[in-house]
Amino acid sequence: MNQFAAMLVDLDGTLIVQDVISPRVAAAVKKVSEIVPVCIATGRRSRDVTEYARLLNLDSPQICDGGATLLNPLKGDIIWNSRLTQERSKEILELLASRGIDFIATHPTGDSFSVSQVRHWDLTRISAKDISEAEADLLAEGFCDAADLNVVKVYLHYNGWWAIDFTAAGIHKGTAAIKLADLIGVAPDRFIAAGDSFNDLPMLEISGYRIAMATAPPELKRIADFVAPPVEEDGLAVAIEEVVLPSLLVSRTV
Repeated sequence: MNQFAAMLVDLDGTLIVQDVISPRVAAAVKKVSEIVPVCIATGRRSRDVTEYARLLNLDSPQICDGGATLLNPLKGDIIWNSRLTQERSKEILELLASRGIDFIATHPTGDSFSVSQVRHWDLTRISAKDISEAEADLLAEGFCDAADLNVVKVYLHYNGWWAIDFTAAGIHKGTAAIKLADLIGVAPDRFIAAGDSFNDLPMLEISGYRIAMATAPPELKRIADFVAPPVEEDGLAVAIEEVVLPSLLVSRTV
C-alpha cells in the first residue's frame, strides 16, 4: 500500500452519519489531506459535496452525482459532467411521478423535485429515493435492458430506505475516479477508496487499496483489503489511524 496519490471517500455511511462528521473522523481525514489529496465521492448533489469539502478544508477536485460530476470545491464550478438524453430523462421522471415515487433530478443549473420544476431535460442524474428494497429492485429490473443507462441501487444510511440512481451508461464513481486520475496525472491503482454501498463498488474496483465499512454488502467486503467498523463507531477514522496514515507516513520517508 505504498506511494498512494489520493484517497476517495464515500459520504453517507462512510464519512458522515445523519449528516454529521464526527470530530475523530474529521481529524483523521484532515491528517490524510495534509499528505495526499482527499476526494469525497458521493451520489449527492454538488452543493452537499462542496459543503463537506469546505468543512474539511479539502481543495482537490470532488465527485458528486454518483460519479456524473467532477467539481472544484473552492469555486463550486464543474470540471467535468455527464448527461442523460432528454428522451430518457422524461421517460424516467414520468414513470416515477406515475408511481408516486419521490425523486431528485439534477442538472448543472439546479435540482428539481417534481416534473413541473424541470427546465432542462438533459439531466445529469435522477435519484428515485425513499423506497423499500423490494420496490428498488423492481424499479431497477424495469431498466435492466437499457443500454444507455447505468442503474444502481443505493442504501440510504440516514433513514434506512433505498434509492435507485440513474446516470448515463458507463457513468459511476469509478468513471469519475478515472477522470480524476487523469487530471492529477496518476494511475487509479494509486488511490485508496472507502465506501459502504453498491454505488461504491466501481470506485473500489479500480483503486489500489479498498476499505469497506462493516455495513457494506458482501460484494464490497469480498474485494476489501480492510473492513472498518460501522460509521457510528468512527470506522473511517479507525481505518485511517490503523492502516492509511502509517502507510502514508512510511512512504514519505522512503
